[in-house]
Amino acid sequence: MSSVSASATVSRDESPVALTRRARKMYRSLHERYPYAHCELDFTTPLELLVATILSAQTTDVGVNKVTPILFAKYRTAADYAGADRVEMETIVQPTGFYRAKTDSLIKLGAALVERFDGEVPPRLKDLVTLPGVGRKTANVVLGNAFDIPGITVDTHFGRLVRRFGWTEEDDPVKVEHEIGRLFMRKDWTMLSHVVIFHGRRTCHAKKPACGACPIARWCPSYGIGETDPVKAAKLLKFELAPK
Repeated sequence: MSSVSASATVSRDESPVALTRRARKMYRSLHERYPYAHCELDFTTPLELLVATILSAQTTDVGVNKVTPILFAKYRTAADYAGADRVEMETIVQPTGFYRAKTDSLIKLGAALVERFDGEVPPRLKDLVTLPGVGRKTANVVLGNAFDIPGITVDTHFGRLVRRFGWTEEDDPVKVEHEIGRLFMRKDWTMLSHVVIFHGRRTCHAKKPACGACPIARWCPSYGIGETDPVKAAKLLKFELAPK
């Protein structure tokens, strides 16, 4: 694990060029830490990913992955969702929370796909965001991971970290997406989203970031808000990075 002895210094007057260079160094380092970063929702088709992403609101990917095998076995097409029995679907998705609203979105989603897109998930952002329960975040998840079309996924982890990194001061997800998009090559957007989200889940936690075990500490203006001792910080790591 890497560590630094003093807080990283990033000028408040950092030029756009300097910011871009620093951001790309941080991305490269995070990519080295998480070369296997990927969408952690289980899916095999664009429709499955779209449904899983809608279900992931206000819950964990792990929780969604426990529900979707049952859901996907029963509802295989957009028409299946459109014609679903509401009570039966609610029972299946209930563990993900907000199950009535999510069921409503899934039934309406199926109907919209059948009526406007011949039952297929459209591979365009402007079409995806017109679907029930689908915003830019969900659309970018589907584009990047089901269609290999670059997109930036601004979820809670991503927004929190890019502000900690000093890449943006924006809070609005759309503005964050556009500002971060200007710092990186388009081809990197999807993987950038994955490694930042992985880092937020495994190292740079909301309440107790493991600063002393962070590979990008030297470039981070927020270094020191969490545990800086390397040994103590290592104990805060989660998932596969946790000490064996």
